[in-house]
Amino acid sequence: MKLVLAVIQDADASALIRALSQHSFEVTKLASTGGFLREGNTTLMIGVDDERLPDLKQHIQNICHARTRLMSPSVPISEQNEGLVSEPVEVPVGGAVLFVLGVQEFIKV
Repeated sequence: MKLVLAVIQDADASALIRALSQHSFEVTKLASTGGFLREGNTTLMIGVDDERLPDLKQHIQNICHARTRLMSPSVPISEQNEGLVSEPVEVPVGGAVLFVLGVQEFIKV
């Protein structure tokens, strides 16, 4: 048995939870914040038998895609030079980060 902590972008959370539920994966959703842009994301806790782990990874890969977003660089006013134009920068966001942990014991009450 494994415990998978899947950190995903909020935009992918509903679709992934729906797909996992349809395929009989039990999911607990946690709100979280982090990453380069310090935006909201979702952490899913998923208990899974070892033989179903590849299936779970495939569902996550199918739904949680990396994408790019334009963001304006934030330069403190004291560091800005006259005439300096701060152009938006394209940064990658999305995808998923998975932590797969071994479970010593699982008890459902």
